[in-house]
Amino acid sequence: MTRLLLDTTFLVDAERARHDLDTLIDEDDDVAIAAISIAELRVGVLLADERRRLGRQSFVDDALSVIHVVDYDRNVAAVHAELLVEVRDRGSPRGAHDLIIAATARCTRRTVVTNDASAFTELTGVTVRSH
Repeated sequence: MTRLLLDTTFLVDAERARHDLDTLIDEDDDVAIAAISIAELRVGVLLADERRRLGRQSFVDDALSVIHVVDYDRNVAAVHAELLVEVRDRGSPRGAHDLIIAATARCTRRTVVTNDASAFTELTGVTVRSH
């Protein structure tokens, strides 16, 4: 069993390609998303035109009904701060949401599954699987 944390880019690409998540994730994988991904997915629903909004909302509802959501708690906040300092010290800033996802993955010992590996590479204690 592999412990995975799905990045928002992975989910957005799955929705756009009309993939069923079951075809992208092995049955024995332990899958979750970071709480911040709900906000990012919801923004996509709210910004969608009338023609696409219902389909996007349906995808988000389906995903949230089967994927565990990991909260942004004190532990994740502490690791998030460490990662913010790490990238600042290195001069390689990253998006705040990406760092929250990375912190969530590190705290829960999960591998980030993403279509944008550059957002997560070279972060201490964060493993990445790119699709």
